[in-house]
Amino acid sequence: MKTRRLGHTDIDISAIALGCMSFAGFYGKTDQDEAYATLDAARAAGISFLDTSDLYGQGLSENWIGAYQKDRGHRFQIATKGGIVAGAPRGTADNSEPFLREKLEASLTRLGVDHVELYYVHRRDFTRPIEEVTETLLTFKEEGLIRAIGFSEISPASLRNAARVGPVDAVQNEYSLWTRLPDLGMVQACDELGTTFVPFSPLGRGIFGDTDLDPSTFGDTDFRKNNPRFIEPNFTRNMNRVREFRAFAQRRGWTTAATALAWCLQQGDHLVPIPGTRSAAHLMEWADADQIIFSRSDREELDRILPVGWAEGDRYSDAQIVGVERYC
Repeated sequence: MKTRRLGHTDIDISAIALGCMSFAGFYGKTDQDEAYATLDAARAAGISFLDTSDLYGQGLSENWIGAYQKDRGHRFQIATKGGIVAGAPRGTADNSEPFLREKLEASLTRLGVDHVELYYVHRRDFTRPIEEVTETLLTFKEEGLIRAIGFSEISPASLRNAARVGPVDAVQNEYSLWTRLPDLGMVQACDELGTTFVPFSPLGRGIFGDTDLDPSTFGDTDFRKNNPRFIEPNFTRNMNRVREFRAFAQRRGWTTAATALAWCLQQGDHLVPIPGTRSAAHLMEWADADQIIFSRSDREELDRILPVGWAEGDRYSDAQIVGVERYC
């Protein structure tokens, strides 16, 4: 696995990280054995960097990572997040120093570590200037609790405001072949400011796979069940596009997932995508994506099959997008 530098630090992380939201059941039931098998597969593939949050399963994802590290005697590089108020109306955030400190310390306890490599503010608290929140994160860094600071789902303007206070090492926003908003400023701003851009859901929440999804099988707790892109007539139209993309990948001997992930990696050396899975088998479908290099004709064909703006339906429903900082 190739590596990339994390923001302004001296930390080298795997070019592909593992998103651990699925460990908490967002896309269906899972268990600790399945999580352990996925982490074993990640290690075997050379993935050194994990992404989680205190919100995932109300600490369940962090607990399983912490237990795995203790049981297996292996220390991953870890990014986690805080700032969302659990149990409050969706989108409620608290970015105050006491709240973030409490959540960070609880995360460290669950993970069984004395520091994490990266700590994100999961959602903006719009009552509090981002400059103040940046100062809080830099304090945690000075205290040795974290080694790098980041924000999730913010705008390029907010990144620039935060960067005036101190170096922001990472920004995490949704980005993939069907979610291209970051091309309108965030990818460029991160490159200019020396910030690692971390695409989440780079596999389109599972649509970029070698088999068709079937929304009728989604469980009641599956995030996609009420997502506009997975609801008819949008889903069938989107799936038809993905089938053509799948055929493109298969003609070249690549899996659909690895091809989608390779696209993210080749948008810039400062990108570190975090595909999420709870399945070791699924992880192995894309673990070698960093070895794929597109030719000029490949990129032209990709642009023809999946042109900018091709996806039908918003990336979030009105209820799901609460708390996300919009721009453009």
